[in-house]
Amino acid sequence: MKRVTIKDKTFEPSMPEAMIKARVKELALQISKDMEGKNPLFLAVLNGAFIFAADLMREMTIPCEISFVKLASYQGTTSTGKIKEVMGINESLSGRTVIILEDIVETGLTVRQMIESLGTRNPASVHICTLFFKPERLKEDLKLDYVAFRIPNDFILGYGLDYDQQGRGLKDLYTLAE
Repeated sequence: MKRVTIKDKTFEPSMPEAMIKARVKELALQISKDMEGKNPLFLAVLNGAFIFAADLMREMTIPCEISFVKLASYQGTTSTGKIKEVMGINESLSGRTVIILEDIVETGLTVRQMIESLGTRNPASVHICTLFFKPERLKEDLKLDYVAFRIPNDFILGYGLDYDQQGRGLKDLYTLAE
């Protein structure tokens, strides 16, 4: 792993793909155990969670389904604090066990809005699964059911996460260099 430059910013390697995939496999096994007999519906938040969602789904050992929702709250390296739904959910959620798949939870605003939106559709339960979590940034009172990695408040890139729509395809995780 070596430094990468995306547009005007340089990023340092911070976590290899093998470490991420090993933890995703552990999460899938835990979710499979916890959700045995429930056929959960995963709602992956695009664009960032698509690689995480694909890797997690391949490791699940129980019947499950997946759909995608697209929300936007970022511009460049900072959250705008305003979330707008871009692409919604077509499936019936009534009586379903729903698991929101996020690439990263920072303030919790995106997840809070999703939970409120999903609540009007009568799911049996809603759970939150995130690849990365920045506890020091959290502003909302959320119960995160599954957290792969707790990380410091650094800007990260790779494994689906981007800087201004670039760098999502990097296999490893990178942190913005000072």
